[in-house]
Amino acid sequence: MGDAAGVAGGIRLGTGRGRWVVAATALGSGMAMLDGTVVNVALPRIGEDLGANLASLQWTINAYMLTLAALILLGGSLGDRYGRRRVFLIGVCWFAVASAGCAAAPNVEVLILARALQGIGGALLTPGSLAMLQAVFHEDDRAGAVGAWSGLGGVAAAVGPFLGGWLVDGPGWRWIFLLNLPLAAVVVAVTVRHVPETRDPDEQGRFDVLGALLAALALAGITYALTEAGSGLTPGAIVAGLAGVALTAAFILVEHRSPNPMLPLSLFRSRLFTSVNLVTLCVYAAFSGVFLLLTVQLQIVAGFTPLLSGVALVPITVLMLLFSGRAGQFGRTVGPRLPLTVGPLLVAAGVLLMLRIGPDANYWLDVLPAVTVQGAGMTLLVAPLTATVLAAVDVRRAGIASGVNNAAARAAGLFAVAAIPPLAGLSGDAYRIPSEVDSAFRTSMLICAALLAAGAAIAFATIRADSLAPPHPVAEPDCDWYCAPTSPPIHPNHEEA
Repeated sequence: MGDAAGVAGGIRLGTGRGRWVVAATALGSGMAMLDGTVVNVALPRIGEDLGANLASLQWTINAYMLTLAALILLGGSLGDRYGRRRVFLIGVCWFAVASAGCAAAPNVEVLILARALQGIGGALLTPGSLAMLQAVFHEDDRAGAVGAWSGLGGVAAAVGPFLGGWLVDGPGWRWIFLLNLPLAAVVVAVTVRHVPETRDPDEQGRFDVLGALLAALALAGITYALTEAGSGLTPGAIVAGLAGVALTAAFILVEHRSPNPMLPLSLFRSRLFTSVNLVTLCVYAAFSGVFLLLTVQLQIVAGFTPLLSGVALVPITVLMLLFSGRAGQFGRTVGPRLPLTVGPLLVAAGVLLMLRIGPDANYWLDVLPAVTVQGAGMTLLVAPLTATVLAAVDVRRAGIASGVNNAAARAAGLFAVAAIPPLAGLSGDAYRIPSEVDSAFRTSMLICAALLAAGAAIAFATIRADSLAPPHPVAEPDCDWYCAPTSPPIHPNHEEA
């Protein structure tokens, strides 16, 4: 247990110290999760206040997701090497300072830069929060600690849209970032006092800094090309796209040759792991496209206030909060093929119901049925998706498998936010024109539904029903409250191609 050895056998969940550890890790990861859910609600108001066009608003989201997706695997390795608590605390402080920069941004360019810095902080703190739980708790209490962590994360996700809408309507959008400062202060105080330091004594070799740099540059090039495509295939967009593709090839080559790769390509020898990550790319791209444009549609076209547009999303998270644990149990009972096929199709049905949302939309008749069906599909899908990713590899590689899947989900969202608006014909200042937004929203929902259908088809064609069947009895995490997409290791049964 590394430096936590002084806590004989590990911390017990039922103790005061155990509850403080769960609180610190849940608040830290919840801070990053909360920031992700509140910014979408604030986008129209940010654009109005800073005079930003749609491409700039896309970058306020993508700058954060780009650095987070590119560096999250490196962040986990840094924690293993130099101490998980230390790297977690650095990430929390970094995130808080960057949040202050976001709040003080005088223009959209500074906001984008601060959001990119926020993503670096998120990449340091996010993997550390779960790794600390796994490292410091007694083995009999790890599943319960993770279940509590997941449940508190679900609460943060549920509160996010409501809180974001209330802040935007009230003191202003800058307060969605200022809120992180007191939260970070509490996390630092509790972590320093109650969380022991841990590290992996077997973590050796050089860090894959070159791999991380190539990943960031490749993602940036492709994202820039997709975002600029809204203004046509300009020379800059073409060069950026080609550079992004070339850098992606260079990244794969470096990872193949590196003795300590950030992304072990050997993971993809598992056909199951490859298939589930392809499903992840499809469904999380669709999720991001929906959440980006739904809040804009509700405010610009339907005339909802930021508060009401935030509240409109709450049923999705409430359903996940209440039923993700049961969905995970259902997936283990019937196998992952059914929920990973039916879940995306159910989400697609909810997305198609959103086509009813237009001028003078009624929340109860037009919005609530759509988000409820979408939430039911996401609930059915997410926990089995996480379990199947982890079942695809040997248990000793569960951490890196979860990290790769998390990065895949972030990258999918990154590309969707960049590509879907221009594909739907929305660019420049058109997001302020209700008729333009309404037309683009309808096209975007059709694109997102097609992505979800593709994910369902991949799952049906490539994932066996018995993929989660263990070779012997195993312990499972307690997900009675909520299983987030980054749920912790389930002891796996692995399948090699």
